Amino acid sequence: MGLQRPTGEALVETIRQRTGHGFGNARLLQTALTHSSAVRAAANNERLEFLGDRVLGLVVAEMLFARFPDAREGELAPRFNALVDAKACSEVGLELRLDELIRGAAALKSQKAAPARSYLSDAVEALIAAIFIDGGFDAARSFVLRYWEPRADLVVEKPRNPKSELQEWLAQNGAARPEYAIVGREGPDHEPVFTVSVSALGFAPSLATGRSRQVAEEAAATAFLVREGVYEATKVSQ
Repeated sequence: MGLQRPTGEALVETIRQRTGHGFGNARLLQTALTHSSAVRAAANNERLEFLGDRVLGLVVAEMLFARFPDAREGELAPRFNALVDAKACSEVGLELRLDELIRGAAALKSQKAAPARSYLSDAVEALIAAIFIDGGFDAARSFVLRYWEPRADLVVEKPRNPKSELQEWLAQNGAARPEYAIVGREGPDHEPVFTVSVSALGFAPSLATGRSRQVAEEAAATAFLVREGVYEATKVSQ
């Protein structure tokens, strides 16, 4: 017999206990916790995931901006990327025990590898969006700060030249040279914000943003190294 997951008001109460937000719209909450692989599901969380990613980014950026008033952008970017990436979101999902609540194909959740846990990251972002829609920005912000603020003092130790470090590490592991590509540019010409992707054969791409292409590429390389366990987040010296 399959695992019996709470639905309706039981699910609302479970999430209230874990997030602090009491949903008024139980159907919206159920959708946020429904993966696209769920059979016979009327809706899934893909659209909510898109919105939640943006809400999370805004709250985390605001939090870091206020928390580190003297930090330059080159210091803030690695912190930001480490806090909003799939690994961080999956860790929050595990802390919330969302794996007990998500509707999806059994095979999806039976895999133990980190890439297979992306459904947790997706669900966390969708949950943020659902809280935003159900309770407004303040409710979403309160939830994000509750789970991300304790992680804010974790900082990536930025190598002297993360792009060179990444290229050397890939070479040692028999992989091709990293490839960088601009996937987005926003803002006015005098103050652009670049989004850069770095990829290598056999590895998932890593994204980062910066006020210049160089800053974005270094941040993407740093995020790649952190994700692969080459560099670890360490506690900021007090």
